[in-house]
Amino acid sequence: MLRLTIASRNVCVLGLLLLALSACSSSKDEPILFSSKRPAAEAEPPVKEVPADILAAQRAFSAVAKNVMPVVVNISTLSRKKMVRPFYDLPPFFEEFFGGPQTRQDRSLGSGFIISRDGYIVTNDHVVRDAEQIRVKLSNDKVYDARIVGGDPKTDIAVIKIDAADLPTAVLADSDRLEVGQWAIAIGNPFGLERSMTVGIISATGRSNVGIESIENFIQTDASINPGNSGGPLLNIHGEVIGINTAIVAAGQGIGFAIPTNMAKPIVAQLVEKGSVTRAWLGISIAPVSEDMAKTLKLPGTTGVLVAETVAGAPAERGGILAGDVIVDIGGVTVKTPSHLQQLVAAAKIGAPLRVHLIREGRRLELSIIPGNADSARPAPRTGRR
Repeated sequence: MLRLTIASRNVCVLGLLLLALSACSSSKDEPILFSSKRPAAEAEPPVKEVPADILAAQRAFSAVAKNVMPVVVNISTLSRKKMVRPFYDLPPFFEEFFGGPQTRQDRSLGSGFIISRDGYIVTNDHVVRDAEQIRVKLSNDKVYDARIVGGDPKTDIAVIKIDAADLPTAVLADSDRLEVGQWAIAIGNPFGLERSMTVGIISATGRSNVGIESIENFIQTDASINPGNSGGPLLNIHGEVIGINTAIVAAGQGIGFAIPTNMAKPIVAQLVEKGSVTRAWLGISIAPVSEDMAKTLKLPGTTGVLVAETVAGAPAERGGILAGDVIVDIGGVTVKTPSHLQQLVAAAKIGAPLRVHLIREGRRLELSIIPGNADSARPAPRTGRR
């Protein structure tokens, strides 16, 4: 009886095993995970009614990503940096004896965007400065070696070139038409995370005295910008480039800066044409106009820039500008701040008459100044009025 029981159990176990194997063989083509087979129309989402404007904005962001991603590139560089000697290190002549100064390889990542079908790319100067090797990765994962066409440290703009053809190109917008509160979209490679997109708004325009570059006129945005975003585009909702992402305030959040396209266009054009940037020069030292100063000088307001000094023999002095004058308009553009004046003068055409409106002792005057070349300028400030 005991044997029969054991045998019966064995038969049962064998039967169950055969049944399991039969089930496995009959379902070998079935997926491991099963999805609902209900029609999509029968599945109701948790939120049934999404406002049309939100859906429209979502579609707009997706369209920007789809159409602009191909013009954004990933830039990786390799440079060699001199290692700083600690205070207890040997004197320099020992360094020379043992083979010269010690160096280390430095790798960095950045972004850029294509501006011509034959491979010109705009980025930040600090991304490619002193690079021994530059490699550009496109959105299709093709990698090219690149060379520096030219760079401008004063504005942190550079142009590099790859040997390619039929590339997609970015469309540049008129950044002077930007308004605070408009959408801002940043695309780049933060921390090497390729083709990342963030969204925010234009927080402010015309930011200067930030302490980042010599010439500043930044767009401020709260669209997330991180290391690796430098050189990438800041876009409007139409997918047009409104700025070049450049810097962040490390101590804060949501404070990023981009170089406006209207400031970048003439610089990029010069870099492509001749590899360097030549700026105009008047030869004056300037200061902002305070409320007390405006009252003393009988000015209608604080708009304008005070001429504190003139340089002997410089274009400003030759054209009749005096220390104590307040420049209120250059070339038909109202002067707002000292940095704004610097931008207007720098963008002026060398050797061509420049119309300058100023206030002197309560009277408005118009002068014609011939700007000189800033590269050949030798500042020799003179104080006081002639």
